[in-house]
Amino acid sequence: MFINMLVFSLLCVFVLGQNDPIATKDVLGIGSMQSAAVSGRLICNGRPAVDVKLKLYENEIFFDRLMEEGRTDSNGQFRVLGSKREITTIDPKLNVYHKCNYNGLCDQKFTIHIPKDYVTSGSQPSRTFDIGTLNLANNFPGQSTDCLN
Repeated sequence: MFINMLVFSLLCVFVLGQNDPIATKDVLGIGSMQSAAVSGRLICNGRPAVDVKLKLYENEIFFDRLMEEGRTDSNGQFRVLGSKREITTIDPKLNVYHKCNYNGLCDQKFTIHIPKDYVTSGSQPSRTFDIGTLNLANNFPGQSTDCLN
């Protein structure tokens, strides 16, 4: 009976810790600190895409966990980095929210998945995934309209 309760408790800690605002894994010190960074330049029809919202997430089972948020500068350039304690290797992704060639109330959103070999140990990434220059006037796979970002 005790073993069953212990297994159930640990399972709850693991599953709930995936999305708990006060990360259970962080509190218990389970897992290792990992980090990722992504950089690049965004343009819209050949001009810098200024003040584009960027969110770096860790892809979770139920809800993604925000690691960091940033915006492009006056040249359309950005660098976003974040870290998270996790038992398994983190699965980072960058969501890009923009209005290039779009006049709606909401934003256009697409996701860039960061390769696993750009995930590094520790809270400061030792490598940066450079996406190069992307023209937001293009349609990207999975692009959608997002009003809740």
